[in-house]
Amino acid sequence: MIPPPPAPPPASARRPSPQAVARHLRAAGVLVALAVLVAGVAYPAVVTAIAQEISPGSANGSLLIVDGTIVGSSLIAQNISAPYLFWARPSLNDYNLTLGYDGAPGPTTAALKALLNETISYMERYGNTTVNATLPISLLSVSGSGVDPDLVPEAVLVQIPRVSTFASNLTGQNVSIANLTALVNREIVGPILPGLGVPYVDVLSLDLALLSEYPVLLKAVGGL
Repeated sequence: MIPPPPAPPPASARRPSPQAVARHLRAAGVLVALAVLVAGVAYPAVVTAIAQEISPGSANGSLLIVDGTIVGSSLIAQNISAPYLFWARPSLNDYNLTLGYDGAPGPTTAALKALLNETISYMERYGNTTVNATLPISLLSVSGSGVDPDLVPEAVLVQIPRVSTFASNLTGQNVSIANLTALVNREIVGPILPGLGVPYVDVLSLDLALLSEYPVLLKAVGGL
């Protein structure tokens, strides 16, 4: 029986030449630069250009502008507490985007007590404290983001008596419930398709429409 040939001696490790290392580094640098240019410059520029052509308002943040002044965005609620204006949903972060939002408060948290006190305060001011009166849950609860600008129509319509009373007293003009109801109905946005979503009202847009329809109210409060 013929014995197997002996194993070859291990090859000595060879270090790459400085020229080869330089070539690899140049290739890696070129790939990184191309990735930065494509993903960080070209792609955002193309997407921005397309968005500006298709929907410039949305691309620029859905800003609301009055007399050349930016007063907010239709995508972000504001802390509107004036009794002669419509109010948005409560917020545990004071409508501040930089604070973030962790979710619904637990039964023992101070945030829940604060929200309950705010709800009671609203009910007392509105005069809706009888056992037969109800307020829509979206007016009394926080949204998922804490800055949702929209309310269901029922949560806006229930505020009309308060807005009518305070606006009329402030301006000395009859800001009637009928006119406010018509205004709210004009601001209702329906779902894209039947059954896909629910109707809603953007509260900030509604308040701007209210101030536009009653300039005497805007004058009485001294502007936006």
